[in-house]
Amino acid sequence: MAVLSIGALTREGASALLAEARERTLLLVSSLTSADLRTQHDVLMSPILWDLGHIAHFEELWLTRNLAGPIEFSEMPGMYNPFEHPRRTRAELPLPALDEWSAMAGDIRSRVLALLEETDFDSDNPLLRDGYVYRMVAQHEYQHNETILQTLQLKTGGPYQAPRRWESPRPTRDHQPGAMVRFPGGTVTLGTDDRTASYDNERPAHQVELPEFWIDATPVTNGEYAGFIDDGGYDRRELWSEAGWAWRTEARLVAPQHWEQSSGGWSSRVMNRQAPIDSARPVCHVCYYEAEAFARWANKRLPTEMEWEAAARFDPSTGSTRAHPWGDEDPSPELANVDQLAFDVAPVWSYPHNVSPIGCYGMIGDVWEWTATDFDGYPGFTPFPYAEYSQTFFGSEYKVLRGGSWATRPGAIRTTFRNWDYPIRRQIFSGFRCARSAG
Repeated sequence: MAVLSIGALTREGASALLAEARERTLLLVSSLTSADLRTQHDVLMSPILWDLGHIAHFEELWLTRNLAGPIEFSEMPGMYNPFEHPRRTRAELPLPALDEWSAMAGDIRSRVLALLEETDFDSDNPLLRDGYVYRMVAQHEYQHNETILQTLQLKTGGPYQAPRRWESPRPTRDHQPGAMVRFPGGTVTLGTDDRTASYDNERPAHQVELPEFWIDATPVTNGEYAGFIDDGGYDRRELWSEAGWAWRTEARLVAPQHWEQSSGGWSSRVMNRQAPIDSARPVCHVCYYEAEAFARWANKRLPTEMEWEAAARFDPSTGSTRAHPWGDEDPSPELANVDQLAFDVAPVWSYPHNVSPIGCYGMIGDVWEWTATDFDGYPGFTPFPYAEYSQTFFGSEYKVLRGGSWATRPGAIRTTFRNWDYPIRRQIFSGFRCARSAG
């Protein structure tokens, strides 16, 4: 299993990292037909062949052409440049068939590995130092794996036959709906100065002063969310912001995406499994506005991303921060519900080590968690190595999500990792937990 530990990367490690990332990509698409790969299954998503081509050409851009000196992301080959071709238009492109892609991607990889033999990881070039650019390319493929899984959850022509490799463990304790834990407040260091794996928007480390607050001990569960629905939550205008109510009305929202109601109650579908909702599992596929309305219904609010990160990694008893909620050990399917191959969220308290110093469960894995914060740079932000990764998206249009999901690879998540999306989006594997100000 690939991880992206902080620290230097060897040539052998870089080669293994790239090979393992590609192995997972191929596993995820191995059961798909040519039509499955070429179809645009939803207007929000690319044809999977586009994702595959983009993965390969991103690797070519940074690991062959860019090793010799600065290059702009705008030089990404036209068909696979996301800014030149928005998702809604990508099905019209002359995308190569899978066997053509395989030959092209194999040729790129051969050139990458040949150049790797000559790469100086002790270089003054910040892209090469400690192998940063190889980690960046691996993380890019991991992130497109999750995007492909979002597409496959929306798949037309029959559900995706998920290659499950394990089932979620049983919970180790009972869930207490609505239970909260206290963060005492104080000066907290957030973000990171790491330059071996982290993205530019995670940097630099900086101190913030946080007042005391309370935060949910677990993500909001299906059972809790069903209570919101049963209490008329989708029809109560006073629970929704103006923008949220407008979207709820336009999109005719009545429940999380993929929930279906019958005489027997609510059920939901995850890939090729349809089952009654499990009240103990985190609710998934809700947009920011739904999360915001639930929080108001519960007499709470959504946490800021500063509160979220402090609750995930800060230890008030020592005044120190951890790399992950449980400590410094890299994420793995033994510690948290990550790495895709369970293909579902797990009941809360299924991973007893996935608990932060103040007692928050599940802040890595299961569902991305919406926060109340607009996506922007930290004080002292510097774009690296290309503005189109983060800076292009800064502003009030996007809300920050934290923590990763079951579909996130271990090497693409950490407590400093910042995801972002439009507040109307539900195709992402998104849930939330609530907070409350003290006093």
